[in-house]
This record gives sequence, C-alpha cells and structure tokens, in this order.
Amino acid sequence: MLFNTLRYAEFFAAVFVGSWALVRIAGVWPRLVFLLLVSYGFYAAWDWRYLPLIFASSTVDFLLARAIARETRPRARRAMLIATVALNLGFLGFFKYWNFAIENVAALRALLTGEPASVGHAFRVLLPPVGISFFTFESMSYVIDVYRGELPPHKSYLRYLLFVAFFPHLVAGPIVRPRDLLPQFERAPSLTREQGGEGLFLVAIGLVKKVVLSDQLALNLVDRVFERPENYSALEVLAGVYGYAAQIYCDFSGYTDIAIGSALLLGVRFPKNFDAPYKAKNLADFWRRWHISLSTWLRDYLYIPLGGNRGSELATYRNLMITMLLGGLWHGASWNFVFWGFLHGLGLAVTRAFQRAVQRRGGGPARADDREAAARPSPLRFPVHALCVLLTFHYVCLAWIFFRVPSFSQAVLILRQIGTLTTFHPNLPPVLVALLGIALASHYVPERLYERARAGFIAAPAPVQGALLFLVAIGLHEAASAAAVPFVYFQF
Repeated sequence: MLFNTLRYAEFFAAVFVGSWALVRIAGVWPRLVFLLLVSYGFYAAWDWRYLPLIFASSTVDFLLARAIARETRPRARRAMLIATVALNLGFLGFFKYWNFAIENVAALRALLTGEPASVGHAFRVLLPPVGISFFTFESMSYVIDVYRGELPPHKSYLRYLLFVAFFPHLVAGPIVRPRDLLPQFERAPSLTREQGGEGLFLVAIGLVKKVVLSDQLALNLVDRVFERPENYSALEVLAGVYGYAAQIYCDFSGYTDIAIGSALLLGVRFPKNFDAPYKAKNLADFWRRWHISLSTWLRDYLYIPLGGNRGSELATYRNLMITMLLGGLWHGASWNFVFWGFLHGLGLAVTRAFQRAVQRRGGGPARADDREAAARPSPLRFPVHALCVLLTFHYVCLAWIFFRVPSFSQAVLILRQIGTLTTFHPNLPPVLVALLGIALASHYVPERLYERARAGFIAAPAPVQGALLFLVAIGLHEAASAAAVPFVYFQF
C-alpha cells in the first residue's frame, strides 16, 4: 500500500505543478487538455486495453445527447435515449456480467443433464475494466438529464471527455453529476489558501483511514476470520464482522476523502459521499449517509422512474426491492451481492411499513414524502434512539457478511460459528481492539469537533501544517504493511 501511495503522491505532485503552471503560462484550455491526457494516462496504467472503451463510450454519449436536444419528435428522442442506455448497460453487462451469466447457464445445464458444469476459457471475457460501473453511470446520467430537459447539451467535447475521465473520481467515485462538475470546467480555476488547506486535510484524513485503520483491520483480523471462521471463537468471528464494517467504511470513505481532497487541490469540488453511516437510526437513514452519490443516483434514475412512492404501498415496496436488488448486482456479478441487495430492500420495506403504521396511528399523513419525514426532528428519546441505531448497525453488519464472503456456504459457516457463543479471544490483542474501537467510535464524535479540527488546520500557518503532515507521513510509514491492500471499491 505504501508503494502505491508513494506512486500516487508522485503522480499527483506532477499533475498539481503542471496544471497550475499551465494556467499561469498558457491559460485554461491547455490545462484542460493536460488534465484529460493525465487522466487517460492514469486509467491506462491499470490496463491500457480498456482506454478505447471509456473514450468511445464518452464520445457516443456526447453526440447522442446533442442529437436528442436537437430532435423534436418524441419517438426519435426516446429511441436515441434507449440507444444510449442500451449501449452503456450493454458495455457494463458484457464486461462485468458475461462470465457470471455463462457460469449460471452452465450450472443450470448441469442440473438438468447431470453432466459436470464447465465453461471453456474461450467463452470468458477479460477482467472487467476498473471503475466501469462509476463512469458508465456518470455518462449515462448526462444523456438522461438532457433528455428530461434538466440540463442543456454541453458544447465542449473536450470538457465532456474530462468530466467522465477526471482521475480523482474515475476508478471508485464518487459518482459526480454532470450538473455539478461540468460548470466547474467552464470557469477559470482558482485555489485559495482555504481550499488548499481543506484539500490537504482531507487527503491526510483519508490516508489515515485507509493505511492505519482499514488495512490493519483487514490484514490482522478481517481476512483471517472470513477465510477460516471455524478456527475462531464466536467472539472473534463477531469482532471480524464488526471489523469488516469498519474496514469497508474506512477504506471507501478514505478513498473518497483522498479523491475530494485531490480535486480541491486542482480547483474542483466534489460532493460529500459519506455522513457517519453507522449513526443511522434506520435503513432509510443509512442510505442517506452511505455512498450518497450512488444512493441518490439509484433514487433519481431508477427508483423514481419505476414509480417511487407515488403508487400503492405494494408498488412502493416493489420499487424499493427492484432498486436494491439492482444496486446489489451493480456491486458485482455474484448472487451474494444480489442477496445483500435483497436484505437492504427488505429492510427498507419494513422500515417504511413501520413508519407508515406509526404515522397512521398518530394521525399523521400515511404517505408523506420520505425526505420531508427525514427532515422533521425525531420524536424518539435517547434510549430508544440508541436502540434503533444499535439494531440498524447490526442489521447492516449481517448484510455485510454476504457482501464479503465468496459463497453462501461461507456465510452460513460464519453465522453458525457466531451461534456457538464461545468467548475465548487469544486473537484479539488490545491494540487490535483499540483500532476497531477507534474506527467505529469515530462515527459518534460530535460533528462540531471534526469541523473545529478542520478549521484549525486550515487556519494554521504553513509551517504548522507542514509539521502536522510530516507527523502523519511518519505514522503512515510505521503503519503501512509490506503487503499492499487494494481499495475495496476498485473491484466495482
């Protein structure tokens, strides 16, 4: 991980110096060309063979959006929209789900014929392009927004290519909407002292989350427990499940912090993607806090077009379930991910049914809009609120088991081992327990303390900032493992 971190630091330092030097010397346009080239270079470093894919997908969507905006006939506009959706989902489906599909066909054939299930290598495709789920959703949302009349077609081909390929969010998000990012590429960039301080603060926080918390929990607890749960006590396996909840949060939110901080240092602001999700009092609240850019994308481009909560209660539950099942499948070509989505869809449906029952009994509107309901102050007293948070966290952890394991049998083994209720714990040294506690307890630190720390770093003189960053670098060096632990969401 340290080697990868150093490589990224060297790469970003060169991009930072080059982009701001170009603005000063040559102006905005050469800087955009430079950022596009380095973004494509960044993507090609993972696998250069997929570079034509992201370029072709961006180009087709740019041209189709312009054609849709010019067209006045509804049928023609709808046909072009269907074409872009089919193209994007076709790319995504082929590269990400083809192997999954043929494996299931082979398994079904084996079940019907009694012959061994096998798939020849000639029928398999290469590993899916890194980040394909993210840039596909971003590009597709642009065309849909143009079709809906919510966004005018962009005039600059170069800026659109950069919107899709901009390297800080290219491989693992956040999923940035065109209406948020494209206007920023049209303006002359600026970097204030406050922006610079905030960017450095976020990058440092993100690296600490990843290297110190996520990687250490993965290597010393989570990977071992999930690989051989039968070798551990119920308490240790439960700690491993908690550890994975902490690991995936610190890993993904850490990457997001690094991405947002890197973009800020280049004069671009990304939206917030996490808001202490394990503080959620129910699953609907969890999805307002976890991977916000994905949950809002699914809401706006899948749940609401399906009908949202505008129909009957049964139709609303159906729409919730479809959205979460497809959200689970978006994460990977595995029935485990689909079942993870099913658990969240079921939990959201139960949450909604409970809320509606409470509203009806209290005389409130039975079908009030979820966002309006969420904005109202909670009537729950602290003990009940704390219980709701605890139950929600454990339901999320239950779902995380199926997200993490390679098979259902492994998930059953983990649950069975927890059911033994054994409590010996030689594999839980105090340092590891402390790391786990810090990773989870960070959710419950008052927001004002975090804001005070951020504002203090931004306001500090440059030598003080440098000293603090140097101390962070030393801590990262001491904590970094020889074995690189890739970011969890790079696989999606």
